[in-house]
Amino acid sequence: MNWGKSIVLAFVLFAAFIGVLVTVCIRQEVSLVSKTYYQEELDFQTQMDRQRNTEALIDRPNIQVGEDRSLKITFAGFSQLEKGRLSLYSPSDATQDKTFSLQPTNAPDQTFSIGSLKKGKYIARMTWTMHEKEFYYETILYL
Repeated sequence: MNWGKSIVLAFVLFAAFIGVLVTVCIRQEVSLVSKTYYQEELDFQTQMDRQRNTEALIDRPNIQVGEDRSLKITFAGFSQLEKGRLSLYSPSDATQDKTFSLQPTNAPDQTFSIGSLKKGKYIARMTWTMHEKEFYYETILYL
């Protein structure tokens, strides 16, 4: 084999490598934290107001993962709750995102089953309304 054939073979192998690399990159799943991120950015001041309302509370929510693959929210204000929602976001896999509805109750805690979720890092975002004010609480959980 002479130099000319070796150079052509090197170029062909390099082109094949680039072709495989482009194919792998195109097929890669790109999932955003939120599909409505642009609208959420526009509503940023409202979100800051919600966080400020939460910081003014004496008793804030506490979200913990139980050993029985359950999610327990402890919050004394559940009796004053008008409406609420808890969302779990998986930064690595959008198919693992889950949303729970919070119900007004006299009990200080609510429990949700999370047995179907994969292990990993999740961001828990709790939004609720009390006394016609909106609140927001966020924490990181590891399942």
